[in-house]
Amino acid sequence: MAISRLFIANRGEIAVRIIRAAKDLGITTIQGYSEGDADMLAVKLADESVCLGAAASKDSYLNIENLMAAIREIGADAVHPGYGFLSESPRFARAVEEAGVIFVGPSADTIERMGDKVEARQAAEAAGVPVVPGSKGRIDTVDDAVAVAKEVGYPVMIKAAAGGGGRGIRVADTEEELRKLAPQAQAEAAAAFGDGGLYLERAVRSPRHIEVQILGDGTNAVHCYERECSLQRRRQKVWEEAGAICLDDKTRETLCRSAVALAKAVNYCGAGTLEYLYDEASGAFYFIEMNTRIQVEHPISEMITGVDLVQEMIRVCGGAPLSITQDQITKNGHAIEVRINAEDPHMQFMPWPGKLEKMHVPQGDGIRFDHFLYEGYQIPPFYDSLLGKVIVHAPTRAEAIAKLKGALQQIELTGLKTTIPLHLALADDPIVQEGAFHTQWLEPWLDAGNLKPSTTTGGAS
Repeated sequence: MAISRLFIANRGEIAVRIIRAAKDLGITTIQGYSEGDADMLAVKLADESVCLGAAASKDSYLNIENLMAAIREIGADAVHPGYGFLSESPRFARAVEEAGVIFVGPSADTIERMGDKVEARQAAEAAGVPVVPGSKGRIDTVDDAVAVAKEVGYPVMIKAAAGGGGRGIRVADTEEELRKLAPQAQAEAAAAFGDGGLYLERAVRSPRHIEVQILGDGTNAVHCYERECSLQRRRQKVWEEAGAICLDDKTRETLCRSAVALAKAVNYCGAGTLEYLYDEASGAFYFIEMNTRIQVEHPISEMITGVDLVQEMIRVCGGAPLSITQDQITKNGHAIEVRINAEDPHMQFMPWPGKLEKMHVPQGDGIRFDHFLYEGYQIPPFYDSLLGKVIVHAPTRAEAIAKLKGALQQIELTGLKTTIPLHLALADDPIVQEGAFHTQWLEPWLDAGNLKPSTTTGGAS
């Protein structure tokens, strides 16, 4: 069934991205929006729009009943969930499927299976993908967590069994710490995902965070190479690259092949990402989880391969086979993406939902700025602070960093505080330029005062 009327169940820059991709395919776009987003750019760009409810996410973007009523009312034949919100909710995907509407993503059963860290781990092991030593099933009590930790060895990482985004994660070096931190992780997981179940795995110290972009049509699957997302603050990615310079060709090939094997094993349909920890000292990599949706950082994979991931996932979820084979996907150059958030990096990243008075977008070959901004737009205080992403592509990593600096210096977002000064400082840092960082590198770098007010330039902050 080809898609003709696509409902976007999301907001912000990803909603704009989906609308543009769908329009290029000749598909009518319908934007769902909250009362707090009535003047959002995606509403202006979509062919049609419908209000989902009040500004609070629970009354709009997270309200399945309201979403399904809007989908039925507007006559959509497909729904794209974007990322975040209900994009990895099997309940929402199942409601869409039961209404006879196409969910642009994997089936509810696949989301349920791969969204649960325990089941995803079991699927990975069955497909021959290496995993970090950890619990064989979900953990519901502290005593069970202690028993597993004795088996796998300290330090251990405590995670929410359901969900992701860094929620619920704690690291314990001793049994005493585990007994203290496990209840905290359970409470946070229950609040974020409605499920207090935990998952335990051995903590890999100072790993690199590597992920592989895959596409599947339910039968076949391909990869679009890997990304490195090791520059993180509070387990949230801030700077991402494609590919990962820490990998040699053999390791890259093995890693990407393992991702495709797992995608095929679960009959994956749509765009998805398999995340791994890479231990640079030993050269070993371990599967940690799968994100059953499009990722924030998908543009850098598009830049190095030329594959439009959003369009391809719309096509395959509409019933078409993959339009590309693995041998047609080649890796070209290096790409970097940095996330521009409405936060003041000089004030502990305090949110800054102000009014955008004046805007200048960076221009140039190999420069892309995915955003949902326009002059006079009032950034609402109800949602994530992400404003957009600056993406650059160049023949080499050094050239990509130079191009990134130039692009960031071009941006003007007058009236807002943003994280642009952070990215300019990182681009100037010799460790970043060398590519010698890991997932625990950025926060001590910030604590050491490396982000100085003098890095702020022009109207960028």
